[in-house]
Order: sequence, then structure tokens, then C-alpha cells
Amino acid sequence: MQTQMRKIPVTIVTGFLGSGKTTLLRHILQHAGGKRIAVIVNEFGELGIDGEILKGCGIGCDENGVETEGQLYELANGCLCCTVQEEFFPVMEKLVERREQIDHVLIETSGLALPKPLVQAFNWPQIKNSFTVDAVVTVVDGPAAASGQFADNPVAVDAQRKADPNLDHESPLHELFEDQLSAADLVILNKTDLLDEAHQASVEATIREEIPPQVKIVRAQMGHLDLHTLLGLEAASEETIHLRHDHHGSADDADHHHDEFDSVVVHANVPSREAVIAALQGLVETNTIYRVKGFAALPGAAMRLVIQGVGRRFDSYFDRRWQAGEVDEGLQSRFVLIGEDLDQAALQQAFDAALSGVASAQPQQA
Repeated sequence: MQTQMRKIPVTIVTGFLGSGKTTLLRHILQHAGGKRIAVIVNEFGELGIDGEILKGCGIGCDENGVETEGQLYELANGCLCCTVQEEFFPVMEKLVERREQIDHVLIETSGLALPKPLVQAFNWPQIKNSFTVDAVVTVVDGPAAASGQFADNPVAVDAQRKADPNLDHESPLHELFEDQLSAADLVILNKTDLLDEAHQASVEATIREEIPPQVKIVRAQMGHLDLHTLLGLEAASEETIHLRHDHHGSADDADHHHDEFDSVVVHANVPSREAVIAALQGLVETNTIYRVKGFAALPGAAMRLVIQGVGRRFDSYFDRRWQAGEVDEGLQSRFVLIGEDLDQAALQQAFDAALSGVASAQPQQA
């Protein structure tokens, strides 16, 4: 029972392209000392370079070098904080299913990810019950920061932004740099072998202006640090992330409590896959709903249709045949809605109206 209740610690590694995030992850994995680590890599582009590097450490392979499912997750659709609404949640669900095989999770974000929304996602009920953010580690390219560019190759960083529609194309690079620092529980000043002591001290002073006083700055070369410095910090960052300043948050963010969620169930007889997904999307558009998950019983279908939604994105697939005790004339589709300020009766009414083609009955936020 204790194993089932244990929260799996998660370390989020952020930093600009070229700062040394992947090198740091390789170092952690090569010196894991038997610790079973699951890795989520945020891939950018088509080459899968980071994933291939990490696979070179033996992650994702059995003892014979054959790739196995579920050890290495590569998220290929933009920065991780944006794909929280797409692939992140299902991946975390898969990790929960394998929790007895996992001691720690590492998440490498893209070079332009804003860490705060990702950390806030760990307050979602299903994630909060199983995971805790051990620390947000921000890797800083020492020479780039000393030069005022913040990234080793600002042109490449800008190209990355423009190539991905999910990323912020407008904010000055220094604002993104400051947001990565503000979310940090540990800052690694990397590539210190390329800086003299005066420049290292100058960069540390710049960093110190952007981080809380309790956050440590450690110096590193090639990301080579003792694992006790990196893992086991027990920061529980999800509990205080709303207090961290950032350039992209809402004005009242500091007063918002992210663990106050409502969970309600709606049900109905549905005419088709398209109709039920459209009805659920209508609920999401007019209410503060973060997560939808449930099963649809389609007319004449022998199999159960799973429907999942995060934000406005919905996925569906048939998972198994209806069992004998489940199939009867009164079989209904049921969906759990998770969000804030949810009125079950109003949502049920709107759901029924949408499925009946009555568009005027959508509930409005108070």
C-alpha cells in the first residue's frame, strides 16, 4: 500500500537551446546508480537528436539493446508547456500505470518552454495524486549570458520560435530567460570552463536578481554535478509556483489557488462520435474545463469508444468490446469533466441540448 501512495518525484530541466540540458540528462542517466528513471524528452524538429542521444545511454533498451516500450517518451509537437494540452497528460497516465518500476521522472523541456504552466499542470487532480515536482532545474549558458545574448545561438533560437506555431514569437529573449529563472528551484551556471572568475561572478549577480534568495546557483562544466545536488530536493514546486513572478502570467495569478478543482459527471445517449465530441467541445468553450474523459456507447457499435480531451483538443479510440453485463438498452455514455466553478445541472442541460441540436442552452460562467 505504501508503494501505491508514494508520489513519484519529477525533475523538470529547462534552459535555452544549447545551454547543456541534454548533456546534463546524459550525466544523470549515466550515474543513476540503479535508480530507475523515466525520461520525457521534448523533441524539436524531425531528427530526434536528443532522443537518440539519450537512447545511447541505454534508456529505452533491454539488456540486448532491443528497444522496449515505455522507457523513453519523445514529445514532438512544440514546446512541452504547449503540448501539456496534447500529449503530456496521456504520457503521465502511462507512467502511473508503471509506477512500481519508476523511482524518478526527468522532463527535458524545449529551449523556449515556459516552465510555469508545466509546473501548474502538476496540480491537476490525477497528476497531483501521483507526482510531485522535486525541482525545476534551469540550465544557463554561462558565456552566452555573459555576452548578453542569453543563448549561444540567438539566430537558431529565433528560427526555432518562428518554425513552431505553438511558441511565443514576440517576447524579447531576456523576458523568456527571466521566466525560466523565476520558476527555478536550482540554477546551473554551465560552461564555467569558458569564463574567468570575474565573468562568472557577473553572471551570477544577474541571475540572483531574478530568483528567490533560497534558490541555489551551482557552477558546472558539461553538466557534471553530483546527483545529490540535482535529485531529491523535495521542493514540491507545484505548491508555490503561483507565487513566482513571470512576464506571461495573469495579473491575479499570485492569488489563484490551483488545487481548487471541481469534478462532475454528465451522461447521455449519443447519436455518433462526431456529435458527442462536438457537444463536449461546446462545453469546454463556454466553461472552465481542463480535462474530459469518458466512454461513449455508439448506436450499433460492439466496442466501447474512449474519448479524452485536454483543453480544446480531443482524441478518441475504441479500446474493447462491451461486456455482457454492460450491454443493455439503457446503456449511456458517461464523461467526467474536471475544471473550476462547474455546475453539474447546467452542464448536463447544455450537453443534452447540444446533442439534441438546441444550441441556445449553453451554460454561461457566473
